[in-house]
Amino acid sequence: MKALISLAAAAVLFTVGTAFAAEQTWNGQISDSLCGAKHESESIGEGNGKISDQECTVACVKGGSKYVLVSSGKVYQIANQTYADLAKHAGHTVKLTGETKGDSIIVSKIEMP
Repeated sequence: MKALISLAAAAVLFTVGTAFAAEQTWNGQISDSLCGAKHESESIGEGNGKISDQECTVACVKGGSKYVLVSSGKVYQIANQTYADLAKHAGHTVKLTGETKGDSIIVSKIEMP
């Protein structure tokens, strides 16, 4: 019986430890997959003036682009596009926490640095 309890406890600890081991934090900007690190916003704004990174990201996402994180010049895909705070932080520099899944990040938290 003790062996069974010990085995069950070890399995739980391994599962919990593995679940948190992959979580990482990045600092970067929430952008969109069309613009990535460089917003081509010169001719999009009202009166064809320059618009902000936030306005550009929002416009591109409304046009079908996906949210991405740009950190240290690298563009990371975001797996959970429906994460509530993505729209709130579009175009902003953020501290993003999540775990990687293949080439994408599954976001668990976004906050302003």
